[in-house]
Amino acid sequence: MPETKHARLKLLAAFAAVYIVWGSTYLAIRYAIETIPPFLMAGSRFLLSGSVLLVWSIWRGAERPKWVHWRTALIMGAFMLLVGNGAVTWAEQRIVSGVAALLIASEPLWLVLLAWAWPGGIAPSKVDLAAIGLGFAGVALLFAPAWSVDTAGGFHLFSAALILVSAISWAAGSLYGTTAPTPRFSGLANAMTMLCGGALLSITGVMTGEVSRVRLDTVSMASLAAFLYLAIFGSLIGFTSYIYLLTHTTPAKASTYAFVNPVVAVLLGWALAGEPLTRSSVLAMCTIVAAVVLITMGQSRKRKQVRANDLFEGRKPVAQCAGD
Repeated sequence: MPETKHARLKLLAAFAAVYIVWGSTYLAIRYAIETIPPFLMAGSRFLLSGSVLLVWSIWRGAERPKWVHWRTALIMGAFMLLVGNGAVTWAEQRIVSGVAALLIASEPLWLVLLAWAWPGGIAPSKVDLAAIGLGFAGVALLFAPAWSVDTAGGFHLFSAALILVSAISWAAGSLYGTTAPTPRFSGLANAMTMLCGGALLSITGVMTGEVSRVRLDTVSMASLAAFLYLAIFGSLIGFTSYIYLLTHTTPAKASTYAFVNPVVAVLLGWALAGEPLTRSSVLAMCTIVAAVVLITMGQSRKRKQVRANDLFEGRKPVAQCAGD
């Protein structure tokens, strides 16, 4: 009985980490980039997390990766971290964290559409199509006020569109990862992807002139704390918690973070950062979350039929979601 209770507590702790920690990363990004340039912040974060995970993987006896594994890590790092996470990080300079999380929540919808277009893909069911339509209606609710609301109002049209691009890129990278060659030890594969993605993000920061904006004496304690939180909790603890869930519960239950994270992000942004919580944003949140629930349930029923849908429920967790 004590062992069962201990296992149950570990499972609850893992769910809490994936739900709350991953949901809070959007707000943490906002604080981190207040005094640290976005691409260099994101790049340093993944280089740090990837290095720690690489050392841990070697300590656990992971095999030596092949060059083909590094190629996979580079491609996935480009799609999922450079574009997927980097675009979100950059966009949060001009858009509130709650709206960013809601837009990223559309990622499962893009995943289903891309899986349909992928070679050998299967057309989505009527329920999937209804969920996709519902989800994009929620996205439209977020975009509707954009024509009359400026950055001060918490919405920036270009930034919002860029976040949608990041969600599509993350979905494409995820689909690529279903068949690409990777090391057998998942920790090593994720460490390599973090290192490649972190390097690409850092290079982008250098090329866009962010180095000249780095002022160590002006980096606030809030930004530094947020950076460490993202590296330690967002990547390492969130990652290991998700791995634990995949091995100790059903993939469908583990994937429920996809519709919990945006709710957590919106509420934290409103409660801790004074971000606006309008009727349209609440309605959009409910609409998008409902769509993701439908998609998740549909993929749970079909995961034995479509390889890409298997990924959606139990995909290789490169680090976290695009905005995490």
